[in-house]
Amino acid sequence: MRYEALPYERIRNLRIDADLTQEEIAQVLNIKQNTYSQYEIGVSRYPVEALIKLAMFYNASIDYLVGLTDEPKPYRRS
Repeated sequence: MRYEALPYERIRNLRIDADLTQEEIAQVLNIKQNTYSQYEIGVSRYPVEALIKLAMFYNASIDYLVGLTDEPKPYRRS
């Protein structure tokens, strides 16, 4: 399984802007809250599968989540 380092601020800010708890996002990812917390503070890296789920959940581009762009909206999907 491949892992990507993510800028934790973006994931945290998206969660806070959506008024969600770490526990709620952990449920979306089907992981424990403490695992998600480690993702969010940058202690652990996200698996690509979690990155995809987060992008779909927040309707954000993966490029935004990994810091390649400052535009959060995803490209048009076909």
